[in-house]
Amino acid sequence: MVDVSSNTDVTVIGAGAWGTALANLLAEKGHVVTLWAYEPELAEQMAADRVNSLYLPDFPVHPNITPTSDLAIAAQPATVFVSVVPSHTVQGVWAELGEMIPQNALVISATKGIEAESLTTMSQILEATIPGEKKATVAVLSGPTFAHEVSRKIPTAIVTAAAERTIAKRVQHLFSTAVFRVYTNTDVLGVELGGALKNVMAIAAGVSDGLQFGGNARAALITRGLAEMTQLGASMGARAQTFAGLSGMGDLVLTCTGELSRNHTVGMQLGQGESLEVVMQGMHAVVEGVTTAVSAVRLGAKYQVEMPIAESVDALLNGRITPREAVTSLMTRALKQEDI
Repeated sequence: MVDVSSNTDVTVIGAGAWGTALANLLAEKGHVVTLWAYEPELAEQMAADRVNSLYLPDFPVHPNITPTSDLAIAAQPATVFVSVVPSHTVQGVWAELGEMIPQNALVISATKGIEAESLTTMSQILEATIPGEKKATVAVLSGPTFAHEVSRKIPTAIVTAAAERTIAKRVQHLFSTAVFRVYTNTDVLGVELGGALKNVMAIAAGVSDGLQFGGNARAALITRGLAEMTQLGASMGARAQTFAGLSGMGDLVLTCTGELSRNHTVGMQLGQGESLEVVMQGMHAVVEGVTTAVSAVRLGAKYQVEMPIAESVDALLNGRITPREAVTSLMTRALKQEDI
């Protein structure tokens, strides 16, 4: 089993804002960190200027971090890997990287999403992609976290999940600091679904805010969004109580209300009348809720769970309805008893 005491070699795969923030956090704890960037020019710029000017420009890259765009270099020194690439690239990146990692590595997924074609979570993709003979251990990290706030050392709580609690505790000790509190869980599926599905609900909340519907509508969307997430998760075998925790309710509230939420921002601009094409042209980071919406709808159909908010978001994103039509559709559904 991998030791995660001080001076562990860690590779962070993905140099977006969140990947860079996690790399800095680990480096400040004394770990030797390699940060892999997809863009060679970004890796070179970080190495030269010691700042991620593209995704996290307001914070220096810690001296303990070595940036690279070479997967072979990223794989060499590490015993722990943190995967923070966008959900649609996880399989491609790890199909190559998985062949290179050492035996018995600990791989921690910090990507929030659901693969569109297979409807699998990120940890399931990792487990299917990394060769079995590597005997890698997979855990996940999720919860209400904005990279800028973590980088500013604002108190933050997050959750790590693994099938075995001993693994989750190792991840807990790897990341925990005086301002970054990590809880453990063994409901891997529930933690991952919460982190992925809340992005869809955040788009809906953004649309509501863009239409200037106010606090009543936002509260209703958050509450009923949580109900959709919980019902789907329970039908898939996750624990319902997980969705009341940090990766469910916690992350849902943050992304539905926080000004730094990309998904909420996309929804707000759609509510204000912008087209999806124009909105996405203005975003230089991945907006996971846009790709997760169709996955949420397909999962609802597969497990026979009503997903009216997710269905409305998917229809809006695909141009089948307008923002106001989406609201009308939700408000005029058949009356029913509240259930969670």
